Amino acid sequence: MQKNDLCEIKIEDMGKDGEGIGHVDGLTVFVKNTVVGDRAMVKLMKVKKNLAYARLTDILEPSPFRVTPVCEKAVQCGGCTLQHISYEKQLELLQNHVKNCLTRIGGIADAESLMEPILGMEEPYHFRNKMQFPVGLDRDGHPVLGFYAGHTHALIPLTDCPAGHPVNREIMKAVREYLEEAEVAVYNEEQHTGLVRHVLTRVGFYTGQVMVCIVINGGKIPEQELLIRKLQEAVEAWNTHAADTTATTGRAKELELVSVALSINREKTNRILGERSKVIFGKGYIEDRIEDIAFRIAPEAFFQVNPEQTRKLYGKALDYAGLTGEETVWDMYCGIGTISLFLARKARKVYGVEIVPQAIDNAKENAELNRISNAEFFVGKAEEVVPKLYSEDPDRYRADVVVVDPPRKGCDAALLSTIAAMAPKRLVYVSCDPATLARDIAILTKEGFTLKRVATVDMFPQSMHVECIACIQRKS
Repeated sequence: MQKNDLCEIKIEDMGKDGEGIGHVDGLTVFVKNTVVGDRAMVKLMKVKKNLAYARLTDILEPSPFRVTPVCEKAVQCGGCTLQHISYEKQLELLQNHVKNCLTRIGGIADAESLMEPILGMEEPYHFRNKMQFPVGLDRDGHPVLGFYAGHTHALIPLTDCPAGHPVNREIMKAVREYLEEAEVAVYNEEQHTGLVRHVLTRVGFYTGQVMVCIVINGGKIPEQELLIRKLQEAVEAWNTHAADTTATTGRAKELELVSVALSINREKTNRILGERSKVIFGKGYIEDRIEDIAFRIAPEAFFQVNPEQTRKLYGKALDYAGLTGEETVWDMYCGIGTISLFLARKARKVYGVEIVPQAIDNAKENAELNRISNAEFFVGKAEEVVPKLYSEDPDRYRADVVVVDPPRKGCDAALLSTIAAMAPKRLVYVSCDPATLARDIAILTKEGFTLKRVATVDMFPQSMHVECIACIQRKS
């Protein structure tokens, strides 16, 4: 078999990125946009010794798990890689992915017996409270917003996205109209020219507050009053004509534009937001809630993007922490204090640490906003701050329970060593990557801990990205 050969294949398994896997003449072949059970015609695009990558050319016999994507751009766009698969099958794939990581990487022999049923969504669309749209030009030179195709910077123009709150449809339209009417230059990343680079939106699902942040390659924008007016009209249009699309229990039925900001990013970089921003309308943040805890959320703040599933995730964190009101809790990688404040209501004392200074400022503000006085926050790398404080005063900074919610790369080795030295009764590990979670569990197992329970939460329906939460206990 060689490049450009056409061949028939039966899809037998799924890969970690949602690609179908089959076999042809001894080759393991990976094919995007296929499903277990598909019989397909594919074209080989890259052939190695024992594996190949192919492009789907035709479905000869569809899988019983194949469905029609809701979005017509789903195949092109790099976001929703599983829209062609039934939601029930998606949940099964995610659960199996977590199990395989725990078994193969974590060395957990009885992984399946420790896993709780996956927590999915009743309505797996319109769940994101934050969206980031790159801005470009279409073939006729008109401004468009959209997403990049997978692993490229080729812009796929969109007028709507079924992953985000439906108000984004009106906001995207308003921004396009503003760019046309004000004749604003769109950013060209190759030449590093033009002004408007991205549009970021945040929606408070339970408060109804809306933020729009325009990322610019400059210090100001022309006719900003026109932009603000169009955004206000966009939100009102949604309130008038589309309020019935938010049927989910507890969500706000009416929205209000409370913040328009500019993020200044003059750097030639793939990073979206700049180092500073300025408010041109309303406040510099929106507010939203998780259960009865309120949070102020700035454009650059980390806040889980799926409010409905976040409530389930943090409920599990509280359950796994097993708090009685007497514990000292360390929340490492605490962000704006979301988990810290959630746990503080049930703990004696909570310490949080986060590398982003503004996030710690937000965490302190959120503690004050919720009248929570038993949470204390520190700025710095968790792997540096925690060992330093613990070595200086181990009695004060001991931990009965540790919570970690690290980035995709997992916990730093120095931090894991410090956690082991602190010898907490329980460790609650929140992870956005099952592979690094499993790796760190294997390390902690050697340090005297054991995995007790794991929950999988589908935070990002229509994709293979998944959130896990593990309850890890110190052995007697």
